Amino acid sequence: MRQSAVHMISPAEPTSPAGPAARPDPVRAARLRAVAFVVGSAGTFALAAAAVKALGGSVPLPEAVLFRNLFALPPLLFLAAWTVPGGLRAALRTRHPRLHLERLFSGLAGMFGSFYGYVHLPLATVTALNFTMPLFLTALSVLVLGEKVDRRRLAVVVAGFVGVLIMLRPGGEGLHLGAALAVLGAAFGWALAMLSIRRMGQSGESGTTIVLWFTIGAAVVSGALSVPVWVWPGPTGWFWLAVTGIVSVAAQLMMTAAYRSADSTLLAPFEYTAILWTTAMGVLLWDEVPDLWDLVGFAVLVSAGLAMWRLELRKGPGA
Repeated sequence: MRQSAVHMISPAEPTSPAGPAARPDPVRAARLRAVAFVVGSAGTFALAAAAVKALGGSVPLPEAVLFRNLFALPPLLFLAAWTVPGGLRAALRTRHPRLHLERLFSGLAGMFGSFYGYVHLPLATVTALNFTMPLFLTALSVLVLGEKVDRRRLAVVVAGFVGVLIMLRPGGEGLHLGAALAVLGAAFGWALAMLSIRRMGQSGESGTTIVLWFTIGAAVVSGALSVPVWVWPGPTGWFWLAVTGIVSVAAQLMMTAAYRSADSTLLAPFEYTAILWTTAMGVLLWDEVPDLWDLVGFAVLVSAGLAMWRLELRKGPGA
């Protein structure tokens, strides 16, 4: 609740020539803290992406996904046992195994596609292409959930994919088209995963349970896929694999803390700072300087994402 514009001064309150001492606004402080968590999470996810890129394909893709989840699992299990009432057993209890399987395989498609893109494309390009996920989600919400989409949302979706075409420059040179298509496939996978998560959330499944089962399932599936292509990582490889897993957990925890303390309508635009983080890392570490067409594509795609956010904000709850 906002403080009244009229502030009554009591004898117990210290005053100054400028008036009474300002009282901290806890709501504003919580919002600022949530924004800081989202920006920090975007930067931390960018660091995890940089760690995958630093591997440089030195281990097969299934193995990279395996160790990302294996290194993430111990802190997740510890936090679940420590913070969930009823402990780890309660955190693993679920009534939606089919939805967890849907989330597992769609999320794995997203992870495999993104990891492949990080190795073969500039970090900022992969990040921008991953921001097509809300556009895919809008289309899937119509096809799968039967939600209605008006002309404005349809125009925003089309504009977003125009930004993608600008970045891909069909027929142009210098872009690994296969990797770009893999990242777009990853974004589609993430959108499918979000639909599963949304349906589980609506039925009361906790976020901890969803994350735990995905991490366990992803480790099992990627482990099985790793057996025929196994390569023992060297010391540098072990280091970057550990960074990928541990840093990803830190990013997830920051994102969760942010969205638990502030509304998504406030926080969603700040997720686009990920492009700034990955652009900076790409320039500094790999000399990945975006060209003019890249920047135009980034701008169109981000503008489409922000426009979609504004339309959702205007729609309001229950619309």
